[in-house]
Amino acid sequence: MEKDGEPSTINDLPSTVWKALAAVPDPEIPVVSITDMGMVREVAVDGGRVIVTFTPTFSGCPALHVIRDSIEQAVRDLGVAEVEVRSTLTPPWTTDWINDDARERLRQYGIAPPAPAEHGLIQLDVEPTRCPRCGSLNVRMTASFGPTLCKRMYVCDACREPFEGFKSV
Repeated sequence: MEKDGEPSTINDLPSTVWKALAAVPDPEIPVVSITDMGMVREVAVDGGRVIVTFTPTFSGCPALHVIRDSIEQAVRDLGVAEVEVRSTLTPPWTTDWINDDARERLRQYGIAPPAPAEHGLIQLDVEPTRCPRCGSLNVRMTASFGPTLCKRMYVCDACREPFEGFKSV
């Protein structure tokens, strides 16, 4: 198995696969990868077979097949002949798995990153959403669902710009 002329050994294959998966964009938010979003849960090697386990952001995610195919292709591009891609819903994906760098790229892209997810009893007073463009807290939600199930629509009353915001789950 080779990548860019550099031989990969079975011992460094998992880290090589992780690096390859870090280049796989989220199909609905191209400025972050599936690893940035915390979707990839495990990379295992069993003989010559690579097994990648991932958790979709939502169980009914319409891009599930795209994510699965992209993972498989990224691993095959490393020269791996046998690839198994498994999806799991346990534990369920949480916005807490999004890394800090990805949160900043989401903000720069115009999507308000999620606040930390609530665990246990959910408080009614949730952390306010900031406008990703001007940083104002003077925002209002205009729709509970955005272009995808994981986002809401907002408008900033300070800069008058509409924007998407991640739901904290």
